[in-house]
Amino acid sequence: MNFQKGEIIAIDKPYRMSSFKALAHVRYLLSHTLHHKVKIGHAGTLDPLATGVLVLCTGRCTKQIEQLQTHTKEYTATLQLGATTASYDLEHEVNATYPTEHITRQLVEEVLHQFEGDIEQVPPTYSAVKVNGDRAYALRRAGEEVQLKPKNVHIDEIELTDYDDEKKTASIRVVCGKGTYIRSLARDIGRALNSGAYLTALRRTKAGSFSVENCIDFDHFQEWLDAQDIETINNN
Repeated sequence: MNFQKGEIIAIDKPYRMSSFKALAHVRYLLSHTLHHKVKIGHAGTLDPLATGVLVLCTGRCTKQIEQLQTHTKEYTATLQLGATTASYDLEHEVNATYPTEHITRQLVEEVLHQFEGDIEQVPPTYSAVKVNGDRAYALRRAGEEVQLKPKNVHIDEIELTDYDDEKKTASIRVVCGKGTYIRSLARDIGRALNSGAYLTALRRTKAGSFSVENCIDFDHFQEWLDAQDIETINNN
């Protein structure tokens, strides 16, 4: 492998770690092992509370990041029905509760079909979307009100994989295009059910040709790196 010329790899990002911190850790290990600074970037942010495929590009392959971000992604997610949070996930506490007595497995499956294809979606205000140069989440944390415009996104597939009627939880699998927020999808599913919903778990299982099964274990990245045949820029 030649990390200076450029490599595209994928790690399984751990829970409660930002994509930036995961990237910084890999950069440190690469630079320490190669004894020089390595240029590296990621192709699509994952929320701190999400796990799974985080595609990383090094060296000249960083020029491919924009194109890699357009690749289809697959997620598995668990939704808690009947309540909402400000961030649409567990980052914030429940801020409202809603009736769930009318919700059935059949109703959830019918509602999910409404989200297939091209849809309009308002991003979460607790997100990295920029508002006049500032990150939306920074404005929210500063106590400011944030209004974001809907964006067109594409859902290739969405299916219910598990449903617990007693706990009112639903697990879904989603295949989608660039710019889709699964947190916003959870919010909108809750509204479509005439109730509320927020994410309790989110895992990116695929990103383009990378799947979570063949990702590098983040906690054992150094061991993986030590096992590689690494070239320098001067090698052919």
